[in-house]
Amino acid sequence: MSLNNLKQKALSNPQVHDEYQSLESEFSFIDQLLSMRTEAGLTQEQVAERMHTQKSNISRLERGNANPSWLTLLKYADACGFELSLGVRKR
Repeated sequence: MSLNNLKQKALSNPQVHDEYQSLESEFSFIDQLLSMRTEAGLTQEQVAERMHTQKSNISRLERGNANPSWLTLLKYADACGFELSLGVRKR
């Protein structure tokens, strides 16, 4: 069974589907972080150096295994040459 087929089968379960939907914005944000670093042509080590932190911290951030402060996110974006902004919209 392919990964895509497995995903579709799992998402056919309403509970799994609801949980997946609730995490979608988190996954999207992590993808955005990775895209910034990739577009900047930087390694995790280079981002860590620019942020004056350790590579393991960048790795945890990019895996979604961290609870970063807004300041940390701003520093990450800056290290990659981006400006981070916060948007709000009504559901």
